[in-house]
Amino acid sequence: MKLNLPNSLTLFRIFLVPFLVVVLLTKFDGRETVGLVIFLTATATDFLDGWLARRRGQTTTFGALLDPIADKLLISAVFISLVELGLAPAWMVAVIVGREFAVSGLRSIASEQGIVISASGWGKAKMLSQVLAASLLILALRHDVFVTPGKAALWVVVAVALVSGTQYFVRFLQRVTSFEGLPPQEP
Repeated sequence: MKLNLPNSLTLFRIFLVPFLVVVLLTKFDGRETVGLVIFLTATATDFLDGWLARRRGQTTTFGALLDPIADKLLISAVFISLVELGLAPAWMVAVIVGREFAVSGLRSIASEQGIVISASGWGKAKMLSQVLAASLLILALRHDVFVTPGKAALWVVVAVALVSGTQYFVRFLQRVTSFEGLPPQEP
């Protein structure tokens, strides 16, 4: 396998995850700034790798499989760290992380049947809301003014995660049942 720039960016995102966790969970002056820079850098690679792969014609099976794993690792790590820091309720993070893994499972099942279910607008909104909420809560490590907006944004993440997860599940059922020759079910 030849490693191209988009796949290298995805691997770099995975590489940043343990550093992000260590920075967030280690008490030192400025950890919120360093943590936010690491998190936003990792997030930028998520947007950049897909864009570059499509623009350069460098989409690969490896990248298509690795990118969602890198996303799940990053989001799970940041939100679980925020639970440990007392900035995010565990039940909310369980919903967010649970949705991530449920959708990954559905994607895997669909892929085994040769079905691709592309990301929807709700999925993109979910990612943007996650980045906003995590960023605000990371800043809340030092600045209390970000606690309330961060927790409000976390509620939005849970709502969008539930809507996008439900939509993905419905689309999955429609595609799988139509793929098997059965009529698709109306949502």
